[in-house]
Amino acid sequence: MSAATLACATAPALANDELQQMMEDPTQWVIQTGDYANTRYSELDQINRDNVGDLQVAWTFSTGVLRGHEGGPLVVGDIMYVHTPFPNNVFALDLNDNGRILWRYEPQQDPNVIAVMCCDTVNRGVAYANNTIFLHQADTTVVALDAMTGEVKWSVKNGDPSIGETNTATVLPVKDMVIVGISGGEYGVRGHVTAYDMETGELRWRAYSTGPDEEMLVDPERTTHLGEPIGENSSLDSWEGDQWQIGGGTTWGWYSYDPELDLIYYGTGNPGTWNPAQRPGDNRWSMTIMARDPDDGMARWFYQKTPHDEWDYDGVNENILVDKEIDGEMRQLLVNFDRNGFAYTLDRATGELLVAEKFDPVVNWATHVDMDPESETYGRPMVVPEFSTAQNGEDVNTTGICPAALGTKDQQPASYSPRTGLFYVPTNHVCMDYEPFRVSYTAGQPFVGATLSMYPAPDSHGGMGNFIAWDAVEGEIVWSVPEKFSVWSGALATAGDVVFYGTLEGFLKAVDAETGEELYSFKTPSGIIGNVMTYEHDGRQYVAVLSGIGGWAGIGLAAGLTNPTDGLGAVGGYAALSDYTALGGQLTVFALPE
Repeated sequence: MSAATLACATAPALANDELQQMMEDPTQWVIQTGDYANTRYSELDQINRDNVGDLQVAWTFSTGVLRGHEGGPLVVGDIMYVHTPFPNNVFALDLNDNGRILWRYEPQQDPNVIAVMCCDTVNRGVAYANNTIFLHQADTTVVALDAMTGEVKWSVKNGDPSIGETNTATVLPVKDMVIVGISGGEYGVRGHVTAYDMETGELRWRAYSTGPDEEMLVDPERTTHLGEPIGENSSLDSWEGDQWQIGGGTTWGWYSYDPELDLIYYGTGNPGTWNPAQRPGDNRWSMTIMARDPDDGMARWFYQKTPHDEWDYDGVNENILVDKEIDGEMRQLLVNFDRNGFAYTLDRATGELLVAEKFDPVVNWATHVDMDPESETYGRPMVVPEFSTAQNGEDVNTTGICPAALGTKDQQPASYSPRTGLFYVPTNHVCMDYEPFRVSYTAGQPFVGATLSMYPAPDSHGGMGNFIAWDAVEGEIVWSVPEKFSVWSGALATAGDVVFYGTLEGFLKAVDAETGEELYSFKTPSGIIGNVMTYEHDGRQYVAVLSGIGGWAGIGLAAGLTNPTDGLGAVGGYAALSDYTALGGQLTVFALPE
């Protein structure tokens, strides 16, 4: 698609059709997740397992901003759109003219918002639809920019940073709406998802993660959990008093959409305060996969993965939508690699739980998930008392919990290849000590209530990460590549039978999709927590990634922290990173030699 064609975008009501057609064109990368199904897979195969070892740097671009660079660029027609962490600048680069800057958007945000951003000033990227670039800024301002000029079409405030509401996520364009979430679970924020009109910015609906049924947009008799109606006051009855008002369940992760079922999927985060003694009950509906109708936000089904969370295992990770055969029957599946260390396979139409298995063998806080539909504990993890911070009590340091609070996988997205049928998952191989303490709520102040320390899983390979291939039907690891540090980069699978990912030291790596054999490695100027993407321009395939150390794992470097328990325990765990990389902000684009 040329720039001229791009300017003639269709009407907003048809934006969903247009965007879907563009997603099917592998020469472009028009959504952060590659497609609505969140597969992060490309049909491009010019770069393949036989020649990927010849990759070279084709060109680079400095963002001019330090701190953590998550997300990745978009390519729409002949234009690449690049974003930065706070202050959330956006650049439009002309691919026909050596990346010349066509326009730049530089929002003026109150820097005080930085102080209430939990785990670095990251942003997971812009979205495109209807000739518009959508940006959700750190201060929760949602901005619609003309894709050709950068002119602001509209903006709306989605939250209030003074009470700890911020944003780190991208948005999801669906039909004539953009779906947006909210960050701030460590500040007693009450999570929600909101739909805004794509053309005007008008609020269409908002669904809270906790609270009264009407505010959560649920039907007590039709919204189900593991096949059963959730019933009236399902959230209210799972909290003590009015704790649900500061109940967390924030929605700062990824969103997916099934056009056939007409459902959007996303996850909710940890319940408010990390001290479980202060919030008895299941704390619904934090830690939950939600399926909703995009037109009105009404919930179809829920699945709560970690009831009464005791470890900060946020449930916001991406939901990957695939169709696979199970027991001789083709099923519409949703696959989720959760922070808690379990990989879940569900029927995405009904929410039926089909598989729940550990995707790192060291996970020890629970023995298994109860898979017996007749059991009273069906779908619940079976918690090991030794690693239960709730059972051990306040002011007791529970040691040796695996995984650590940042999970076996945080928000760094996995990918899926239909050629191999495997999922490729960046993981954290990290354990922790966790001591909860009593904390009081004050609007805009941290509402954590726990001291943590993190370290590599003991008696293992000595590193803090693995990059794995996963079979979601059998629930088992096919192969695993050990890494010195957590793999905090989003993966990319391609029709060339190559899978790409980045490392915290700054290496872009390419491995064989079938075997995991390393085929290529190149060290970029800073640690990679961005997500690898690919596109084609003038008949040549490119692979691109943002580097810039930061995020939760790199918060010590990004924010200059040295106390081992700072950064919610990550500073000490990742102290050695400073021996391998330094702050940066660069886009690196690779291609085969001409």
